[in-house]
Amino acid sequence: MNNGISRRGFLAKGLLLAGGLSLAPSLLVAAKPDKADPLPAELVNEFVKVAHSDFERVKTMLEAEPLLLNAAWDWGGGDFETALGAAGHMGLRDTAMYLLDKGARTDIFVLTMLGQTKIVKAMLAAYPTLLHGAGPHGFTLLHHAAKGGKVAEPLMAHLEKLGLKETHIPLPVK
Repeated sequence: MNNGISRRGFLAKGLLLAGGLSLAPSLLVAAKPDKADPLPAELVNEFVKVAHSDFERVKTMLEAEPLLLNAAWDWGGGDFETALGAAGHMGLRDTAMYLLDKGARTDIFVLTMLGQTKIVKAMLAAYPTLLHGAGPHGFTLLHHAAKGGKVAEPLMAHLEKLGLKETHIPLPVK
């Protein structure tokens, strides 16, 4: 009985179908839209700059462009800084808390300025080399503890007890 398709035709169609199915995932991946363009460098630079001193401008800029929250500016020589990092080394608790409440990624330097003693001690116990790390502009944990004021005094004492003396580490220059 012949149902209109030869064995050769059946095999050819089967191979085409199998080949098409094997290409389907790559075609789907290729059909995905590209990632969004990077934020304009001037906007990131301005946001990080204002985070050093102007809380109201930080709020206005972040409201207008939420993707600035974790944007980092490259000052050169490995000196990357976010708005949260700027608030951290300047001791701007209100700005830092606002950014954290919005979901900013934090680090040991900001946590030190905020006086988060338990967290910072646990991080230093797990990763002792962080004690001598350089934050934005080369400012150390000791600098951030000093900027934290009274709330960070226990951390300042702990850092000094661990042997940290420097408040600033010069960053390498190319």
